[in-house]
Amino acid sequence: MKHLITMALLAAPVLAIAQKLPQPSPKGSIEQIVGLTTIKVEYSRPSVKGRVIFGDLVPYGEVWRTGANKCTTIEFDGEAMVEEQPVKAGKYSLFTIPSEDTWVVILNSNSELGSPDERKPEEDVLMAKVQRGKVGEPVETFTIGFEKVVKDGAELVLSWEHMRVAVRIHADATKQALINIKEALAKPDADYRAYHSSARFCVDRGLQIPDALTWAQKSVSLEKKYWNTHTLALAQAANGNYKEAIAAANESITLAQAEKDENYVKMNRERIEEWTKAMQAKNTGSRSAPAAK
Repeated sequence: MKHLITMALLAAPVLAIAQKLPQPSPKGSIEQIVGLTTIKVEYSRPSVKGRVIFGDLVPYGEVWRTGANKCTTIEFDGEAMVEEQPVKAGKYSLFTIPSEDTWVVILNSNSELGSPDERKPEEDVLMAKVQRGKVGEPVETFTIGFEKVVKDGAELVLSWEHMRVAVRIHADATKQALINIKEALAKPDADYRAYHSSARFCVDRGLQIPDALTWAQKSVSLEKKYWNTHTLALAQAANGNYKEAIAAANESITLAQAEKDENYVKMNRERIEEWTKAMQAKNTGSRSAPAAK
């Protein structure tokens, strides 16, 4: 009996070590903010290892877990549009049905599924067709990533072997951002950075342009920097005040040169050239307009 207990104790560390051995298809995850929505994907990453993947190891026309070991999951902490279909905040299992030309992408509300056989179609919240693309160099290990992350949009890209599939995602941040701006500027300790970021957001998106000018002016009055002076110039130009915009851009150049930021120097000079032409066109149009009767 004592001998058996001793053997069991000796075996315990071996089991613990075995649990830490590398997996053939290691776990991976990727997280990306799109607009104001955080999207997180968790999956296992199989490798080609000299095999034929699509049409063989992964059959065409059958539901695939989109990875190895257990079903891939995708989580949204806010509402989003996936291939122009609405998806609520939550965590979902991500399935695909591969084919030679188009793939079907499926989101299922049960995020604890281990295999496609466990999936209940009535729990699907999204089903969309996307075009299959190809990669130049073969991808050895299955990879999920985000590309074309611009403004409130991105592409969720699946790539493996010679296959590439891009799923469009859009998460509109405008409504929530305007709420955040209102709350931030209502605080008694709102500083020049809060006014600047609020102004820049609205200028960049063409929203509340008169308010953006007021906020940009407030930011510069609290503490003048070359970058918030540049935003003031943008807000002035957006309101049609090109003369003031050019003056502010020149001031931003002087401040940027003192801080050795040549990028802002270049941006301001490009804007000055643009606004000078706009001002000249505006003045020419005013002189050539017929007199009112």
